[in-house]
Amino acid sequence: MYQDENNLYHYSYSSDDQPGQSFEPSGYQSGPRQPVQEMKPVKKNRMGLKITALALVCALLGGTVGGGAVWALGGGLGKNETSINVSNRPATQVAIQQVDGKTAMSDAEVYAANVNSVVSINTTGTSGTNFFGQPVQTASAGSGFVLTKDGYIVTNYHVVKDADTVKVTMYNGDEYEAKYVGGDEDYDIAVIKVEATELQPVTLGDSEKLNVGDHVLAVGNPLGELTFSMSGGMVSCVNRAINVDGTPFNMIQTDASINPGNSGGPMFNQYGEVVGIVSAKYSSTGNESVEGLGFAIPINDVIAMIQDIMTNGYITNKPYLGITPMSMTEQMAAQYRYSVTSGVFVCSTEEGSAAEKAGLKLGDVITKVDDTEIKTVEDLNAAKKKYSAGDTSTLTVYRDGQTITVEITWGAVPADQQTSQTEQSQNNNSQSGNNGNYYTNPFDIFNYFFR
Repeated sequence: MYQDENNLYHYSYSSDDQPGQSFEPSGYQSGPRQPVQEMKPVKKNRMGLKITALALVCALLGGTVGGGAVWALGGGLGKNETSINVSNRPATQVAIQQVDGKTAMSDAEVYAANVNSVVSINTTGTSGTNFFGQPVQTASAGSGFVLTKDGYIVTNYHVVKDADTVKVTMYNGDEYEAKYVGGDEDYDIAVIKVEATELQPVTLGDSEKLNVGDHVLAVGNPLGELTFSMSGGMVSCVNRAINVDGTPFNMIQTDASINPGNSGGPMFNQYGEVVGIVSAKYSSTGNESVEGLGFAIPINDVIAMIQDIMTNGYITNKPYLGITPMSMTEQMAAQYRYSVTSGVFVCSTEEGSAAEKAGLKLGDVITKVDDTEIKTVEDLNAAKKKYSAGDTSTLTVYRDGQTITVEITWGAVPADQQTSQTEQSQNNNSQSGNNGNYYTNPFDIFNYFFR
């Protein structure tokens, strides 16, 4: 997420005229020279000759300017020189400015002010076994940024997921072995820690203040080897809802160049503040290739979670419903004789969970969370991200042929169920059998209703 390219430029030249060699035009006869017969001048129209000469001079001057050559004055015809114009402009000095949230900076100034806060991340791990039963070694690369002077670093969860080792490289070449502190797959955020002091942290901005058309910059480690590269573009959309491998995200869309290895790196605004965490890009959709579709997680959406991870190792106030859900379909509606064809079918409720306390039960279909319409499990997971544990909501539920409302207080994710806490869809559950109100097979549910 990596190869050298050969130099494709080749230079060659040849010279037919070697020093010390004589050159004679074809047909030239050697031997004694013959007397040259003196030619009588022929009288011509002098005015016509002058006009012709003037035209030739103008043509020659025009060709000289267009071709970029400079004729040496006083050198005579046939003694021309070629010169190259070289600018004597002094190199631009980029001053390292303090990020204060008030002073707009040039792109070069943003880079100079923050490059020491950006890190390159390289991980190693194992992924299953090969034909001979040996573990398969894996390696990946990503980016991150320093959040505190004492070594807390933010990146994407998918950059460090399942890593056995995590190595961090700073802009000055210093390398550190990093310790995984915690992360969350649903929000694709992670925190790692290096043993260091007096690192240069970034300054966080307000992603809510971004407007479509604002200039943004991404600094990171594209392809895992083009370290500390910067790309720029504009904000193409704010609050863009996208789905990444079944997980819904609220994203900042940008046309800045994003590539594998940029993941986890910072997105800066024109004031040098971090307003997003670079996370994903679309390179194709269906059979169509696409360009200029990069995405970053708004920093406002996750900063409280990042601080929670730094303190507790996980997100303690992540909302939790406590059900086993299934996306309702027309086929299910026909089987169960329901009049609703979309929503989230409740396959089970966990004992002591927020769902059980609110009175949800097997066979209920959730169609709304407050004013948000719910058609699939993905819709429910996306809606949950608006809440924290302890918040209250009103669920609209289809039950026994009627639509009712249920008041619910969101619970917190149990400590033993960290990392990814989406309500696990029954469609992807491979267990079988049942226990009490827990049914793992749609046909078991069907038998429950119609036995």
